Amino acid sequence: MPNGIIIIDKPTDWTSMDVCAKIRGILREKRVGHSGTLDPMATGVLPVFVGQATRAVEFAESGKKEYVAGLRLGLVTDTQDVTGTTLETHEVNVSKEALSAVLPQFTGDIQQVPPMYSAIKINGKKLCDIARKGREVERKPRRLTIYELEILEQTGPADFTLRCVCSKGTYIRTLCHDIGAALGCGGCMASLRRTMAAGFTLSQAVSLDDVQAQGEALLLPTDRFFEDFPAYTIAAERQERRCRNGNPVSAPDCADGTYRIYGRDGEFLCLSIAKDGVLTSIKNFFGA
Repeated sequence: MPNGIIIIDKPTDWTSMDVCAKIRGILREKRVGHSGTLDPMATGVLPVFVGQATRAVEFAESGKKEYVAGLRLGLVTDTQDVTGTTLETHEVNVSKEALSAVLPQFTGDIQQVPPMYSAIKINGKKLCDIARKGREVERKPRRLTIYELEILEQTGPADFTLRCVCSKGTYIRTLCHDIGAALGCGGCMASLRRTMAAGFTLSQAVSLDDVQAQGEALLLPTDRFFEDFPAYTIAAERQERRCRNGNPVSAPDCADGTYRIYGRDGEFLCLSIAKDGVLTSIKNFFGA
């Protein structure tokens, strides 16, 4: 059965779940999941986990992400992007220097109110479903981190391209909306391309057509996602058997920390934590 990770360059107008469904059909594998939803209008890096690799999704969702976004000033919409209904329009007279001056307000640890058009649930109901009925409810601000925020270029009198590196849970649409509000002219997101997620970049991404043509050959091994952790190979058959049975393994030569654990034949077995010379599995990735 196919196991591994495919980095998809998500096309516009596809949902992240549409992509998973397509890959599920191509590879004929039911276990397919993604890390980090992209809106239909967005394109770019969408890591898709297949087979046993789906066990790694929980680790992938919380990492840093990088985006290149189009900011359009002078336009306010109900969805905070250009696909929504126009609520306000304003004349724009904002220089690149004026925009640059407000960006520090949105860098570092900040509070962001989630948009109504989002999948966040309040009292069991998705905000987007409430918004589609023409209603709005109070949302609590959420703490997030903007690690880097810069202007790449000005593409028109009211249009700029921004690069943003941020934490999980950041809405770039809302960031554009809030920047516009800070400038006094309003703003929204005109385009969005994710260039990095879960440590994977656009240089590693493939198209759905590529997957259709090449299938399993494009799967990256699951342990690629954990390559920042040191590797440890279990040498003794008895110890490997204990590991495969979910038991702690003695490893007196391991310093405390997190490790990629491999069997004697090189198979990636699990992600484990070492403490006081004992390895305890965090998540197993070997077959049943």
